[in-house]
Amino acid sequence: MCVILAYVMVDIRFYDISSSSKESGFNSLDQVHGALEGEGIAWLDILNPDEKVKEFLVGLDIDELIIEDIFGHADTTALKFSNHRYIVVNARDADNRLDTEPLAIIMLNNVLVTLRHSPIPAINVFRKRVEEIHEDDLQLGVDFLLYELLDAVADDWTPILGRYSRDLDELEFQVFDPSKKYDDLLEGLHDLKRKLRQANKSIESLNSVTMRMIKPGERFVAYNCQQYFNDLHQLSISLLKRCTNYSAGATSSRDTYLSNISMQLSQSNAQLTEVMTTLTIIGAIMLPLTLIAGIFGMNNEDLPTELIGGFWGIMMFMSLFALVMLIYFWRKGWIGSPKRQEPT
Repeated sequence: MCVILAYVMVDIRFYDISSSSKESGFNSLDQVHGALEGEGIAWLDILNPDEKVKEFLVGLDIDELIIEDIFGHADTTALKFSNHRYIVVNARDADNRLDTEPLAIIMLNNVLVTLRHSPIPAINVFRKRVEEIHEDDLQLGVDFLLYELLDAVADDWTPILGRYSRDLDELEFQVFDPSKKYDDLLEGLHDLKRKLRQANKSIESLNSVTMRMIKPGERFVAYNCQQYFNDLHQLSISLLKRCTNYSAGATSSRDTYLSNISMQLSQSNAQLTEVMTTLTIIGAIMLPLTLIAGIFGMNNEDLPTELIGGFWGIMMFMSLFALVMLIYFWRKGWIGSPKRQEPT
């Protein structure tokens, strides 16, 4: 049986998993409260809880610190009380921005209660699993529902990490592809690292919770469900390693890209320095020659041009001066091969 109570902002869905009937007619949380006292296994999903939901939780004798946590800032946790258990994990949000939102879970005897402040894709996957759950699995109780819910949160990241892996391969190819200049390559690497941080936040949260559940002596979940949570913990470790490896790969690709840019800039600066050195040498040679040409080019009859051989003498003197300057620059290593330093 599935009953939907839609308020202005609140979306409440109640699933009587043990019953195959489609009864309806609930029009208040008080009637849901009465249905929770049944012996069958049920799931109550609450989206955008408000003050009425808070009063409803108080009526269920939920610890007031948990209620404050749900309506405040819920952190990853797994707590066990005398009459209920409380878990918070981070799950992927369904909006266009890739981020995570806390998913609060309360286990009351045979009832699983989920509370969230935004749509979460894993809830839709869990809803389909609930509709197709086998009767033998129902014998395991509400703890198996908890496993299916957390497994849906973990499975939600599997195809996304696969897409991140393909994105990383493409970005790495672009980094090492010298035939084409790719726009926004650095921005793509930073964006991938940001997405991986969000994935890591959710997976690490799931890893912490499952570690708490399988800890020897805690008895957080029923013994007949321990194997499922052990497998879920191993899955979270595997996803966490993938996320860490992809993040390290993105960091390495980014550093390689920045190194290539730095090398290209260094080569450009070296070429610019070589050009400037050549121009400086030409200027250093031509300026004195220009001075000589300017002096002997003055319209003055007192210039002793005959003493140095006239026009050809001046040209020879200027050529000799330029040759001496070139030899001097060459010996200094400023042109041609640099001069070797003699060992001391």
